[in-house]
Amino acid sequence: MPREFFRADRVGDAIQRYLANMIQQEIRDPRVGLVNINSVTVSRDMAYAKVYITLVGGTETSGRESAEVLNNASGFLRTLLAKELNMRTVPRLQFYYDHTSVRGQELSSLIDRAVAADKAKGGDEDS
Repeated sequence: MPREFFRADRVGDAIQRYLANMIQQEIRDPRVGLVNINSVTVSRDMAYAKVYITLVGGTETSGRESAEVLNNASGFLRTLLAKELNMRTVPRLQFYYDHTSVRGQELSSLIDRAVAADKAKGGDEDS
């Protein structure tokens, strides 16, 4: 059975590809830094697109600041997207800082510390 692909998913993937290049080449604000676009969620009516970003080598506060700068430049990025996408209307862009990768690293380090503490107590025997 073939998998169904919804138009909103395809549009989100295209927006993610184009935005990755546009942010890198067109946005000159030093507060943005190296931005990764984790995902783009487009509403069913194609009116809004939520863009989730993380900052490479940055803190959560600098990531939120980068999202704010990108929200201020969202109109400019939307006009650039309109030139690339063959759509009647281009979704309005809303940028959000995605803290899931930072949280995942914190949880991973907690698990590693728990395993190391278990081994130190002598719990490395197989049950």
